[in-house]
Amino acid sequence: MKSAIGTEVRQYSRAAVLAVWLAAAAPMGVLAWIVTPAVAGPGATDRRSAVTLIVALTVGLIWQCVLVVALVAREQRSLRWPVLRDALWLTPPSNSTGRRGGRLWLWTVPFVVGFAALQFVPLELSGPSTHDFGKFLSSAEGHDALRGNWGLYVLILVLFLFNTVLGEELLFRGLLLPRMRGAFGRADWIVNSVIFGLYHVHQPWSILVSVLAGLLFAYPSRRFRSAWLGITVHSAQSVVFAVIALTIVVS
Repeated sequence: MKSAIGTEVRQYSRAAVLAVWLAAAAPMGVLAWIVTPAVAGPGATDRRSAVTLIVALTVGLIWQCVLVVALVAREQRSLRWPVLRDALWLTPPSNSTGRRGGRLWLWTVPFVVGFAALQFVPLELSGPSTHDFGKFLSSAEGHDALRGNWGLYVLILVLFLFNTVLGEELLFRGLLLPRMRGAFGRADWIVNSVIFGLYHVHQPWSILVSVLAGLLFAYPSRRFRSAWLGITVHSAQSVVFAVIALTIVVS
């Protein structure tokens, strides 16, 4: 299968998709539920546990970026930007008529609105405050940890960057989605959303919501053959959290 500008993109088997998924999900689960408690120590405060978790998950997301680059390098035998851009669908959205970019970017708007509305649907279970960033951010201990703490704020920004741009989205919509049509046909974007939800073993209470959110990331990415659409929609949440965290830091 060729991408939008002609680079040959290898199609993955179902076993290969599972292997890449496992290489992303397993480290996140281990970092969240084994490494974090061990590093934080017994009887750790919520603040210490939450900060340790942020560091651990950032490491896991950076690993995903490294994994993507390594797999593309093996496939394409090159890491030149034009090759990476094409192989990972990091090109402007395009449609069947040949239109590229321009007004097609406006398709991000309804999906961002849908993603925002999803946050108000009571589907997500409650997780422990030490492992739920939103809950920690809204807690008194979370406010105390962030207030005036620019180092922690920068770490959170790095987490967000690798979460919605260079980590999860690059792996699921940039690497996997273009390579799933051969194994899953026209349902590739749906399967991509399901495995994206199941990947959240590090916060299992959000799996159902993550599957639904994945549909909002994967469908426009598949329809317009551009991972940037999924990245943009997913990053909307990060921008909101970053602004909220900034108001706490400067308060």
